Amino acid sequence: MIGLMSATAAGAAARDRLAAAWPDRTRVYEGPVGEAARTAFAECEQLVCFLATGAVVRLLAPLLRDKASDPGVVCVDEGGRFAVSLVGGHAGGANELARAVAEVLGAEPVVTTATDSVGLPGLDMLGLPVEGDVAGVSRALLDGEPVALQAEVSWPLPPLKVTGEGRHTLRVTDALVEPAEREAVLRPPSLVVGVGASRGAPTEEILGLVEGALADAGLSVRSLAELATVDAKAGEPGIVEAAERLGVPLVTYSAEELAGIEVPNPSEAPLAAVGTPSVAEAAALVRGGELLVPKRKSAARPAMATCAVVRRPGRGRLAVVGLGPGARDLLTPRAEAELRRASVLVGLDQYVDQIRDLLRPGTRILQSGLGAEEERARTAVAEARAGHAVALIGSGDAGVYAMASPALAEASDDIDVVGVPGVTAALAAGALLGAPLGHDHVSISLSDLHTPWEVIERRVRAAAEADLVVTFYNPRSRGRDWQLPKALAILAEHREPTTPVGVVRNASRPDESSRVTALAALDPATVDMMTVVTVGNTATREIAGRMVTPRGYRWQEETR
Repeated sequence: MIGLMSATAAGAAARDRLAAAWPDRTRVYEGPVGEAARTAFAECEQLVCFLATGAVVRLLAPLLRDKASDPGVVCVDEGGRFAVSLVGGHAGGANELARAVAEVLGAEPVVTTATDSVGLPGLDMLGLPVEGDVAGVSRALLDGEPVALQAEVSWPLPPLKVTGEGRHTLRVTDALVEPAEREAVLRPPSLVVGVGASRGAPTEEILGLVEGALADAGLSVRSLAELATVDAKAGEPGIVEAAERLGVPLVTYSAEELAGIEVPNPSEAPLAAVGTPSVAEAAALVRGGELLVPKRKSAARPAMATCAVVRRPGRGRLAVVGLGPGARDLLTPRAEAELRRASVLVGLDQYVDQIRDLLRPGTRILQSGLGAEEERARTAVAEARAGHAVALIGSGDAGVYAMASPALAEASDDIDVVGVPGVTAALAAGALLGAPLGHDHVSISLSDLHTPWEVIERRVRAAAEADLVVTFYNPRSRGRDWQLPKALAILAEHREPTTPVGVVRNASRPDESSRVTALAALDPATVDMMTVVTVGNTATREIAGRMVTPRGYRWQEETR
């Protein structure tokens, strides 16, 4: 919950705007601000104070205990001009909260955390448990001092200025070790514990078994990713509570799936009980990995639980990111976050130039020119397979005539793939034209570089006969000047010459242009590869200079 407080009418006005925007996330604290601050500090995970920063400092200073547990605090001036991350920038989430508050209020976010100020990812913001000399290693990274990366476990990380040697060390390990001097230790979630249990097995017995197995093997419980078991034990109270207390998900598999996993210690007992010769080992190994601790039983007599420990290799991550049509404000926050997360960026050179300023320092850029789509897809997948966090970028939506298709054709299940949607050219053009896509519509590329013209023509005819609104991508280039006239002629066989046609060039970019004309009046020579052409259906109308395709509501039928 986010606590909101203010002391003046102006501050209350801005406070109430935020409360109205986030009704389920916020709670307004009325009354004297001193009492409100103390109550909100105790009850909320984050605070937004519509007060002067000096006042907030004086109010909260006596309440501060530890940055790992204190709420994140954002201070907003009474005019709603600035949202300042004041306390708990990383651990308390105040930096992200300041940006979110600023977006709602139209304010300027102010983030002064050292790593954020220079674009470096904070070690405590990588999504992994971290311990040791976090401040010292972070300072070394900020000062440009050499920091050695000691990766005992391969794991995809965002770009970090690390080297082979240095006075400071960033160690990536799941081993149960104490951080050395000038060393920060990242704990990747690389360990999976498979668990088998008799009905009614006590939680404490299961917990003791799991924690003991990890400790005896010299492994950190902070690197535990999940507990795994057979479907038949999905509701076993002891296993469920053990997972909850360890803070990890409980993942289950069918007995049939587990029975197909080759294990070193099969047994007749689980085969008779749940239909698989192994539960603990098979559940831990079902997604691959190295068996570090073979099946072992708990110390209780009789033993009611078994476990096995597997280390799964770090999987590379491929984010296929749509950049939108070109305008920065049409780049989604999710896309921006993926760009900042990636240690490797792969893309067309002109698209890389669009977002270069958003990349973190140290991001490795692999760019190429037009016509190298398949090469870029192969490169991105290969980098992900090497264990990196990769962003493969494309314009519009990456799944629409862009990089998602060739990339996913190359990728197998040995990497994690994330799709990040973007605003397509058809949508950007449609917004400029009015509402041409208000009913059923189709997008067709007129480029015959990858698709035979015979196939394209058949699709155009089908769309014409089905009375669909049609958006043409790649309509015309210097080397392809006859396809658009041919496609328009096919549509003209089924539509009136006055059918509205929208022509949009460079949608959302500084030199964008748009116009609405008629099917019979469109001159294909005015169209190029930077243009999107949208042809209405038989119901599309031009109203006040805009294209409108009605959805067929009754009131529209009655007013014609």
